[in-house]
Amino acid sequence: MITSASNSITIRLKLDNAAGVLAKVTHAIGDLKGSIGAIDIIRVEKGKVVRDITVDTAGTEHADEIVSSLKKIDGVSVVNYSDRTFLMHLGGKIETVAKVPIKTREELSMAYTPGVARVCMAIHEDPSKAYNLTIKKNTVAIVSDGTAVLGLGDIGPEAAMPVMEGKAMLFKEFGEVDAFPICLDTKDTEEIIRTVKAMAPGFGGVNLEDISAPRCFEIEKRLKEELDIPVFHDDQHGTAVVMTAAFINALKIVKKKPEDLKVIVAGVGAAGTACTNMLLQTGVKNIIGCDRKGALTLDRDDLNEAKRSYAELTNPQQESGTLKEVTRGADVFIGLSGPNVIGEEEVMAMAKDAIVFAMSNPTPEVMPEVAWPHVAVMATGRSDYPNQINNVLCFPGIFRGALDAQATDINEEMKMAAAVAIAECIEDDDLCSDYIIPSVFDKRVARRVAMAVKKSAIATGMLRQKK
Repeated sequence: MITSASNSITIRLKLDNAAGVLAKVTHAIGDLKGSIGAIDIIRVEKGKVVRDITVDTAGTEHADEIVSSLKKIDGVSVVNYSDRTFLMHLGGKIETVAKVPIKTREELSMAYTPGVARVCMAIHEDPSKAYNLTIKKNTVAIVSDGTAVLGLGDIGPEAAMPVMEGKAMLFKEFGEVDAFPICLDTKDTEEIIRTVKAMAPGFGGVNLEDISAPRCFEIEKRLKEELDIPVFHDDQHGTAVVMTAAFINALKIVKKKPEDLKVIVAGVGAAGTACTNMLLQTGVKNIIGCDRKGALTLDRDDLNEAKRSYAELTNPQQESGTLKEVTRGADVFIGLSGPNVIGEEEVMAMAKDAIVFAMSNPTPEVMPEVAWPHVAVMATGRSDYPNQINNVLCFPGIFRGALDAQATDINEEMKMAAAVAIAECIEDDDLCSDYIIPSVFDKRVARRVAMAVKKSAIATGMLRQKK
């Protein structure tokens, strides 16, 4: 049973003010494997003490079990309890804040009418001035249709909003980018493209998020072709950039060369395809992509257009078989599929000094406890294990650099520059099997990624105008 702050609750209790009562509470929580955080006194009443106890749980059922057990203790009354994650989301997690005060008539006349008219006309005469005279220079639209939200699937635009709000928070915290969550009530590819194009004048970039494959490929491709601002599908490319950074550092530990590797990619959707493309850029020759039916080979007659294109670029020996079969002898396993698709037997059958990136959330393709004894490097997408491959290491810095350069696109060179910058945040002397990727709270990462991306944008001619 794994407890975490994401499933934490605060329980308000009224306890008899007597020796041993609090100890009974803590023992009851501990017996049920709850993890106690803060214990705060709220107030003292006649013969009673009101306390708030924060407890990390394994989920709703576990939390209810803990609360039920506390209700049975003599001298203890449960006043109420609340889910801390839900409390954080009350009223939403973001807001709009004015950069300048409006406290006088003079300030009002400059910020709004009549003074604003002159600014409007300046942009009308030269639209490029919108980058200096509006928020366009620093704004990103986070666009989703709610069809592929986290591990939840197609839950709709309203239910996708909390994720997009969280994404906006991360943009601001790590990249100083003002991002706006925009969830569209349509799954129609053409309508999504039209809508994003129509609202693009107010934004300096577009971050596509949680749009299901294969539609996400067409949407991104078309928008990149038809807009003159960066368009970036983070589920594809953000995952690929951070995975590549981890891959670069993992190879330093195992002292293997990309061209000598056999790499298995479990899951060939949006993220799997993007990861594969970046691995090919690093020099890997032998990549075998697998879906639910096994390895993708050119003789399979059940492949859609996207999978057939993938098969044409990979698996040079046309090795066939199930995922478990083709994993035998592999140097690297990249998991972007689902929980527990391989086990200890498959990990043990991999090559010596194997690398496993099991990135499915919340349950990886193989649990670290199972893989650790048999691999040289293990990484997941989870925050409660070492080597978290997390997109927050990538997208704030990539957009910061692209916006600073006023880039018209985010190309392959810029993405690879971002991956290398993330990898180089860890000095070679500090690298070890449990530390191949920097912390998501390392403030250096976004700055270094931004500088590398801006430099690459300049070098590859992605600038809107010469600086």
